[in-house]
Amino acid sequence: MSKGYRIQASTGIHRGDRDYQQDQVSLLHHPRHGTCLLAVLADGMGGRSGGRKASDQVMLTARQLFERYDPETDDAAALLRQIVEESHLVIKLTAVSAEQEPHSTIAAFLINPGGDSHWVHAGDSRIYHFRNGRMVFRTMDHSYVQTLVNQGEISEEEALDHPHANILMGCLGTENDPPVDLHVVPQLSAGDAIMACSDGIWHYFTPEELSSTIAMLSPREACEFLIQKARSRAKGMGDNLSLTIVKLDPLG
Repeated sequence: MSKGYRIQASTGIHRGDRDYQQDQVSLLHHPRHGTCLLAVLADGMGGRSGGRKASDQVMLTARQLFERYDPETDDAAALLRQIVEESHLVIKLTAVSAEQEPHSTIAAFLINPGGDSHWVHAGDSRIYHFRNGRMVFRTMDHSYVQTLVNQGEISEEEALDHPHANILMGCLGTENDPPVDLHVVPQLSAGDAIMACSDGIWHYFTPEELSSTIAMLSPREACEFLIQKARSRAKGMGDNLSLTIVKLDPLG
């Protein structure tokens, strides 16, 4: 059955103004099912090497579990939950030998051959769904300021400059079990795009800017443009930046 779209995808990563890179991003194509793909992004925290070790563990765990996944018989939500829980445990184990507590966010989305898409996230790395140039959904951060926004105490704009904007209420590698926030898009169609990104990207853009950029440019061009624009808007104070964009372009 023709799906009426072709998939274009890209990733982008930059150290920003930090001394070292603790973000990681991967776009994994299934070894046996060509139209099945998994995008995984992790923003590591904790010391010079701790954060990078944490984000590396997320990538490694996701790759190993995805290779064993069968889209025809296995449950996508169960796979994503397993990636979060196993990454969390492995990061906690590496913490024993790390100089500072390693933690990581995760934002991952799976696209099955049938066109259904499944997401999971923990922390303040986000996933966005755009349809025909408009944002239709985004994940809600597990952060202190998002809680304040949800309670109506501050606005989304005020949250960006809040002094406690970096406090997470849930992520991987902490004492508490991580949140496992799942979302499903039952059927993707031509004109859809999904983006996962770390806060080094989303902090600098409105949803309208993101959706129009992704609508107008190819995934590779959009990744390059958003990194460049976030770098200039950060004015020398920029965090690590990482993102992945998958677009479903109409055939013909």
